[in-house]
Amino acid sequence: MTSVALLDYGAGNLRSLRAAFERATDRVVVADHPHEVVGADLVVIPGVGAAPPAMRQLEAQGLTTAVHEALRDGSAILGVCLGLQLLFERSEEGDVGCLGLLPGTVSLLRGARRLPHMGWNDVEPARPHPLAEPLPAVCYFAHSYAVQDAPAEVVIATTPVEGGRFASVVGRDRIVGAQFHPERSAEGGRALLRAALSFAEGTASDAA
Repeated sequence: MTSVALLDYGAGNLRSLRAAFERATDRVVVADHPHEVVGADLVVIPGVGAAPPAMRQLEAQGLTTAVHEALRDGSAILGVCLGLQLLFERSEEGDVGCLGLLPGTVSLLRGARRLPHMGWNDVEPARPHPLAEPLPAVCYFAHSYAVQDAPAEVVIATTPVEGGRFASVVGRDRIVGAQFHPERSAEGGRALLRAALSFAEGTASDAA
């Protein structure tokens, strides 16, 4: 069964996300120290809030290095909400460097009638990918920043707002992310988490 290391760096939504994963696997560890990340099939970066304090805390706990080492050693990485944003190169929120695992910049969401963009919205597949298999779906969002300049090969799914679209599921190689909250997204969210676990198991087999 797929093992999950859920990073605890004080950025919220940990309890509900853990419960959601525990419905699908009994191998979930809440990790606040680098050694607890070692060997996990799937390393999950959760988060609500702002990018600058999140990056400071990840760095302070040694989890930034742990994420890069886990990826090098064959783990898959899943970012959720703020965690997706941290996968990219930089966030305009506080002008902070992020993990740099995916190309693109996080910016204030353009085209939305109001911010934060909060509530249920469509998640529509943009290209074939294991995480696109449960899509389309309607999922729950709560955010003001998004990725709108990622190259097409990174964008797995998009979500419409009144004046445009943003990347709501992203991925490249063993790195994936969801801008919405799967733990609050009913069956659509549960299906996405199951797809992420299957994806991690498959990439672990490929790396073996």
